[in-house]
Amino acid sequence: MNMKSQKFRKSAELFGAICGGLLISLPAIPQVLAQESIPKINPCPRIFYEEPHNNQVVVPQGCPPNALTERLAAQGLLPAPATPSQEQTRLGVGGGEAPEPGVRLPRPNPGNQTQQPSPGAVSTDQQPQLQPRQTPSATIALANGMVNVRLVNETAANVTFQVIGDTAPRSLQGKSDVTLQNLKAPVTVTFEREDGGQLIVTPQGSSEPGSLEVTFKEATNAAQGRSAMRIERSGSVFLN
Repeated sequence: MNMKSQKFRKSAELFGAICGGLLISLPAIPQVLAQESIPKINPCPRIFYEEPHNNQVVVPQGCPPNALTERLAAQGLLPAPATPSQEQTRLGVGGGEAPEPGVRLPRPNPGNQTQQPSPGAVSTDQQPQLQPRQTPSATIALANGMVNVRLVNETAANVTFQVIGDTAPRSLQGKSDVTLQNLKAPVTVTFEREDGGQLIVTPQGSSEPGSLEVTFKEATNAAQGRSAMRIERSGSVFLN
């Protein structure tokens, strides 16, 4: 009888251990399934490569370059396009995801406007310099390394501009102006007419330290056209 009792007790203990292990592992199963069911966001959505974003939005580092990214990289305004990561290659370009809010900002109303760079932007120390080096188009006195840039669009066409590393592309309507405040030098600003025409860009310093006025006018030929401006720590202003 004692032998039978011991065998029965051992069998009961083994059965209890097996059931206890199953009860411990069951709560973890829904968590694993929930993690696997979370969709991964495509870092390089198709919209970056469709018009008008193809020529107005700089794609994130690691994504295949679109038309604007290739053009700026060729001008020396951006680093050479990087090879996509394995995760980005697996997801592919264009998974149908919507772009992040704020990638394409609405056009401002005509008239004087004041806009500031978005907080937490990439340091301007990481921005590339215009190449090749040339004679400055203007020289200004910076205010503690900072500069306010007033863009004046004297053309009838809208002009898309972007502070590289600070803002997304924005649209400046014809016959209007906008002021970019507290830009830290060195800083690069790009611009282009939305109708595809060329721009004559004229930077002019002000008697007030840390202020620069940039005027856009219609160019009659491509040789006059300019698409980027670089302000160095020394206050020298270069056009490209």
